[in-house]
Amino acid sequence: MIVEERIYRIRNGAMARFLKLVAEEALPLQQPALGNLIGYFTTEIGCLSQVVHWWAYADLEDRRLRRQRLAADPRWQAFIPRLSELIEQAENRILVPTAFSPLQQLPTEQAEPSARPASKE
Repeated sequence: MIVEERIYRIRNGAMARFLKLVAEEALPLQQPALGNLIGYFTTEIGCLSQVVHWWAYADLEDRRLRRQRLAADPRWQAFIPRLSELIEQAENRILVPTAFSPLQQLPTEQAEPSARPASKE
């Protein structure tokens, strides 16, 4: 299993609008394709005006297939410019759990599986 961490710095004054768009429009499009949302957070201390969200995947190929599915959705293509205009900076990381991490496998409520069997990493 891997976790994709996405960190967005939101334009000043746009946080409420960004979160409303995510909750009402983005997640209904993302979750069927991407599946395993682990968490969605805002920052309170440190670098402010940031949103951090974590998505779990079986492996990099599972991530590639799921993100490809989302990118091909015409509804997502039409929507993404509205969300992107509120993002000032984006950062992306792939996190791999250690042998002693409490989170070792995909959450049990996994959305539709990818088009191939998940490998064991």
